[in-house]
Amino acid sequence: MAKYTGPRCRLCRREGMKLFLKGDRCYTDKCAFERRSYPPGQHGQAQIRAKRSDYGIRLREKQKVKRIYGVSEKQFAKYFDRADRMKGQTGHNLLQLLERRLDNVVYRLGFASSRMQARQMVAHGLFKVNGRNVDIPSYLVKPGDVIELKEKYRQNAMIQENLEAAVRRGIPQWLELDADNFKGKVKALPTREDITMPIQEQLIVEFYSR
Repeated sequence: MAKYTGPRCRLCRREGMKLFLKGDRCYTDKCAFERRSYPPGQHGQAQIRAKRSDYGIRLREKQKVKRIYGVSEKQFAKYFDRADRMKGQTGHNLLQLLERRLDNVVYRLGFASSRMQARQMVAHGLFKVNGRNVDIPSYLVKPGDVIELKEKYRQNAMIQENLEAAVRRGIPQWLELDADNFKGKVKALPTREDITMPIQEQLIVEFYSR
């Protein structure tokens, strides 16, 4: 799938829930999903009452998770294949791999207001991991890794506001934030309980197992 460059709010409306793709705007009454919670398009309201097939339900769950984390169809399939080869439950492994992406960790630590913004910040080389420059959004962090904002970007007002908002909302248990020094640490691998979005990963497993 090519990179999506259209309105992000259409994706939330299509999936029937907030995916928090536009940062702080999603928490305000300016959010398009608050005004029009039905799918986009001429027949969007009619789709609310339409009965979905089993395939359609599984497809929508896969699309929802793919859009939450901002990965392409090809990337998502690769993550699933890797999760399937790992020990444990495939669905849980898949979500853990997605959570471990560096762009997601930057977002979870509060440096960015959305995963899309975090992806851009990582790609532009704003962060170091264990003292080394890393500009690959898909880089998978591991326990003990230290993510640090480079010195020259620490006076950025937007990043400071993002951190303040994140501290108020709370940081996931598997991460540790040192806001004063613009650092974060991966304390452990994320567990299923750390992922609070309403995701039914078993439907994704069933989609790829069909």
